[in-house]
Amino acid sequence: MLVLGIESSCDETAAAVVSNGKILSNVIASQITVHAPFGGVVPEIASRKHLEAIHPVIEKALQDADVKLNELEGIAVTRGPGLIGSLLIGLSVAKSMAYTLHIPLAGVNHLEGHIAASFLSERAPRVPFIALVVSGGHTSIYLANNDHDFQLIGQTRDDAAGEAFDKAANLLNLGYPGGVVIDKIAKSGNREAMSFPRAMKDSLDFSFSGLKTSLLTMIKKRGNNFNQDEIPDVAASYQEAIVDVLVDKTIRAARENSITQIVVCGGVAANSRLREKFTEEALSRNIELFIPPIILCTDNAAMIAAIGEIMLKRGQSDSLELNAVSRWPLA
Repeated sequence: MLVLGIESSCDETAAAVVSNGKILSNVIASQITVHAPFGGVVPEIASRKHLEAIHPVIEKALQDADVKLNELEGIAVTRGPGLIGSLLIGLSVAKSMAYTLHIPLAGVNHLEGHIAASFLSERAPRVPFIALVVSGGHTSIYLANNDHDFQLIGQTRDDAAGEAFDKAANLLNLGYPGGVVIDKIAKSGNREAMSFPRAMKDSLDFSFSGLKTSLLTMIKKRGNNFNQDEIPDVAASYQEAIVDVLVDKTIRAARENSITQIVVCGGVAANSRLREKFTEEALSRNIELFIPPIILCTDNAAMIAAIGEIMLKRGQSDSLELNAVSRWPLA
């Protein structure tokens, strides 16, 4: 089945063509340089940039896949969660195309899309498995019992891991996006140089607000005057605190539920230290680990098309009255 996927939940405009679980094209237009001066995504600017980029991105995805419009058999689009203005751009275009081409439409949960990215590689997990979703404002652990059947067993109580990275980079004046910058700088730092808290150790839930406060307190005590040679150590130690918590709680969730497979997905799953530590810990505990390629960790449309194809083959489609939702729990 030839399915076009459209993703516009935040600051990436993306389109992809997937057929029978195989990626034929995957095009992404990033807005990082546009939002960098503001230290974060500006919703109104994001919406305007989606308007500018969405048609060229779709055209490029069809061209790369060598597929004509009239050959498409379905449209999958991110319905939520995300920035409502951004979501509406993609959804409006998807509904227009579905109406014009007389093909079915599937509104996809962005978080489920991230999990589905793990099925686009040669190695794919089998249910049941544990999924850690670390994407944007989301940091959650799910037990995947079956397709479309997810049980929430752990979630952040305040800041998400991605937000913790962005706020730290902002406090340290390192630039944007925070996760990418800290990951790069931390490579030359000592992960044990500084002491940062690991919160809620007896729970599968997360809390990163205390970690951010700890860094802020450290900066204030130093009078915002770090020696530049210390910055890599601070970045590495701070990153390690986040990575430790994500890995420990996910492995514990697998152990407590007698699960031997773990999926790690979402933008933060592109972090090199997180991938490294998960690989080490999974190997030592005889757990099968599935982390999508980096291009499929960050927001993309291939993952949306993948889950959309599954939905459409199941006979599950949406009406053209479908609306975007800024909040849409997966479980």
